[in-house]
Amino acid sequence: MKNLIETRNLVCGYGKLPVVRDLNITVGEGEVVCLLGANGAGKTTTLLTIAGALPALSGELDVMGAPVTSAKAHEIARRGLGIVPEGRGLFYRLTVAENLRLRRHRQSTVEIEDVLGYFPALRNLMGRRSGLLSGGEQQMLALAGALVADPKVVMLDEMSLGLAPIIVEQLLPTVRDIADKRGMAVLLVEQHVLAALNVADRGYVLAHGSVVAEGSSAELRKDAELLEASYLGDEKALEAAEAADLI
Repeated sequence: MKNLIETRNLVCGYGKLPVVRDLNITVGEGEVVCLLGANGAGKTTTLLTIAGALPALSGELDVMGAPVTSAKAHEIARRGLGIVPEGRGLFYRLTVAENLRLRRHRQSTVEIEDVLGYFPALRNLMGRRSGLLSGGEQQMLALAGALVADPKVVMLDEMSLGLAPIIVEQLLPTVRDIADKRGMAVLLVEQHVLAALNVADRGYVLAHGSVVAEGSSAELRKDAELLEASYLGDEKALEAAEAADLI
């Protein structure tokens, strides 16, 4: 399996202030990998650095097998990386159809109709302004907008934010299905830990800017105490897990 995202001792942050240190993660073709951790752990900073919105402070970063440590965001996007940000990145005064047409570039081999096959609920909403959609419909549109650009890698930042659990349970399996059918790599930042682990192949847990645990989804699901400690910022529990070779 070819790695489409790979970081080696990556340090990223804001200005000269490091937020994430010595990050070593990979995401392969057709793989869904989740990045878990409490607010402030460095998850969004990691995504922004991979996407080129923040410069890496040090270390190495490859996207689609080529180094992009100093590349600009639009250059990385052209290589086939898409991102659905926490705020969904929609143009709220434009209709669903206009949002999709705007996101589809000329070189894309993906038709809008192809994408609507994953999100059939959007078919009857094509003439509606995206600002008038429900939260779940907006998230479907954000995902559809990323897919219509024909990416090889998609990063999703807190896709479930503000959504009812039942909507999350519908959207996450769709992400898994898309990764399987298209061979697309997915890096998923998600607050619904168990829901994310149910669709992911592997996961990394960040705490205070460092990876404190990694493994298959099954392994991480078993270690509920460690996951809870990382989200609560429980230093003693994290130290106990490290001493027990769980980290």
